[in-house]
Amino acid sequence: MQDIKKKFWLEKFDCFSITGKDARKFLNGITTGNILNSENKVIKTCWLTPNGVLRSLIEIIFLERSLEVIILAGNTNEIIEYFNQIIFPADDVLLSEPFLINRIQEIDEFSSWRTYQPIFFKTEDKEFEIYKNKLNLLNPNDLKLWKINQAIPSLGMEINGKNNPLELGLQDLIDFNKGCYLGQETMSKIKNVSSLKQEIRIWKSIESNFNLDSEEKNLYTNSAKDISVGKITSFFKSDSQIKGLAMIKRKYLEEESYFFSEIFGKIVINKSLGSIFL
Repeated sequence: MQDIKKKFWLEKFDCFSITGKDARKFLNGITTGNILNSENKVIKTCWLTPNGVLRSLIEIIFLERSLEVIILAGNTNEIIEYFNQIIFPADDVLLSEPFLINRIQEIDEFSSWRTYQPIFFKTEDKEFEIYKNKLNLLNPNDLKLWKINQAIPSLGMEINGKNNPLELGLQDLIDFNKGCYLGQETMSKIKNVSSLKQEIRIWKSIESNFNLDSEEKNLYTNSAKDISVGKITSFFKSDSQIKGLAMIKRKYLEEESYFFSEIFGKIVINKSLGSIFL
């Protein structure tokens, strides 16, 4: 029986398999992780645009005869379509149709989400229901709040065609020493000159009156909106609080302890356990 005090994250994700003798080399050329020399059974990595913008956060499972690609955040159809387009006729690489996989991971409030290794169950696995019923699973609302506290990016919010993985605190998912990959030139340039313009932060509203009718996403130094310091990317409202994620211009991170949002009023910002910056 599992220790009931431990908390677990259970979620279904899209997945597809990559088979063939060139599968590792193929993935190594289009993701930020070192797929060729990994000794881990599961690694997290990023798929970028040629300009280094984050398109997808993915997890790769190394099996004996295949690699399984878990889409933690991203557009599955877009990824599979792109991957298929760049497979050369000479490549021994084959992609499967997408399927759903159950992903379970232990979590806590004091460690990064990348600390614990996940385990996986196919939908048809008979052991899944037995195993799942023994766990203390986060409910959907608590899971959303925990993900915000970890600054895990979401498609259409933090993954919006503008932000790169270094700004999103995902530096540890990038191998700066491996060979060429999609977006490498931009990643190396940013790292070598430490030129991050913004960083992701958790924010929390400290006011009780909200202007939820407003669609104004900008954050300012004060209620007079003198200087824009960043932009809200997502938020979650629970019974007791409103928290969210925002991209904050780096030059204002150390200057102010509070910022102002037209929607959420006075807010305080903090770093997350799940973020690592240059």
